[in-house]
Amino acid sequence: MSEEHNNHEIEEVKQEEEKKEIEHYCYLCHRPESMTGKMLKLPNDIHICTDCMQRTLDSMGNGQFGFIDARNMDLENLDISKLMGDMQGMQPKPALKKKKKEKKEKEKLSLKDIPAPHKIKAMLDEYVIGQDYAKKVMSVAVYNHYKRVVTNTMDEIEIDKSNMLMIGPTGSGKTYLVKTLARLLQVPLAITDATSLTEAGYIGDDVESVLSKLLQAADNDVEEAEHGIIFIDEIDKIAKKQNTNSRDVSGESVQQGLLKLLEGAEVEVPVGATSKNAMVPLTTMNTKNILFICGGAFPNLEGIIKKRLMKKTSIGFEADLKDKFDKEENIIANVTNEDLREYGMIPEFIGRLPMVFTLEGLTKDMLVKILKEPKNAILKQYQKLLELDEVKLEFDDGALEAIAEKALEKKTGARALRAIIEKFMLDIMYEIPKDDTIGKVVITRDYIEGHGSPVIELRDQ
Repeated sequence: MSEEHNNHEIEEVKQEEEKKEIEHYCYLCHRPESMTGKMLKLPNDIHICTDCMQRTLDSMGNGQFGFIDARNMDLENLDISKLMGDMQGMQPKPALKKKKKEKKEKEKLSLKDIPAPHKIKAMLDEYVIGQDYAKKVMSVAVYNHYKRVVTNTMDEIEIDKSNMLMIGPTGSGKTYLVKTLARLLQVPLAITDATSLTEAGYIGDDVESVLSKLLQAADNDVEEAEHGIIFIDEIDKIAKKQNTNSRDVSGESVQQGLLKLLEGAEVEVPVGATSKNAMVPLTTMNTKNILFICGGAFPNLEGIIKKRLMKKTSIGFEADLKDKFDKEENIIANVTNEDLREYGMIPEFIGRLPMVFTLEGLTKDMLVKILKEPKNAILKQYQKLLELDEVKLEFDDGALEAIAEKALEKKTGARALRAIIEKFMLDIMYEIPKDDTIGKVVITRDYIEGHGSPVIELRDQ
């Protein structure tokens, strides 16, 4: 018996020594016990290191049990069931609700509050030079639109909206007029571009995307958006392509798609996105009371107008000369629906834009006024910049005329003015901060033409 007892004890000692030699690995991160230190032993011979235990506790409580430190636990005497029970009994922190932004209640417009057309035009005059006819048309249209916002009927007679088509050469102020109008109005206004619109099913924006932008401008308030104004720029880019065999996915088909919007229809519009898909909620908008303003440069339209005006034969005593209309600066003012149809706009589309008006090409005198008269004229901007350096900036009349002449040569309208001024103001803006003694800079015609320098006056010491 004694030998058997001794042999049994020897076997137990050997098993214990073998156990000591066996190294356990973490069930989660697979690191050995020699690297992690003591491990927590679970049923079925599962071992977990303290690092993985800590991560598990943190993830289970979503940060609520961050004060439990698994690394300092007594792992040998740890009761897992008691620990889990304690954790379940803990009260998690209540989730904080985000405060919703309170919508400011807008005062409803009354007939007394509606600005008269002459007041709207006067506000536009402060920022936009010339284009009196265009400003009159827009002022009257917006005035009538305001009245339609206030009341849909007047003596039981429904007032129709007057959608507009604005035609003018590049840089004549089409977009600038509408942007200026946007600052003056209390109705939501969206400015969008027709160049990105394509036929449904093709890469690009659907026609409903123009309504999505208006909805965003109205803070997703459908009722307010339904009385807004939409300006679609570059409308000439969706004209029908002439003599082409390729599929015109951004031409006539887009005009067809815009018909229902211009006329007035119930349209499903994606909220917060420009295209419909399963993940975007939709809302229904009625376009009956939305005023549409379309604008475009319509390049080469002058050629179509000249061709129509040259009705008489070019042979004989009463023949018109071929260059009869070449020197006429504002020939685009003679545009008719027939000219637009030949350009590539479909008759149904033109019919839904009853008010067609043109903007004049800018003359030298108009460009000089644009430089110095508007509230935010470019010269006033530079004078303000140099005023911060305590330097007075002046332009003589010859310099302004020279700038206007250079801008006319570029044939890009008022946009050319900034490019020209940026070029010759670069050296001045670079050099002036170097010298504290400069008090005044006068820009001359010679400096603009490149064979002179600005007149610099020093400060009084």
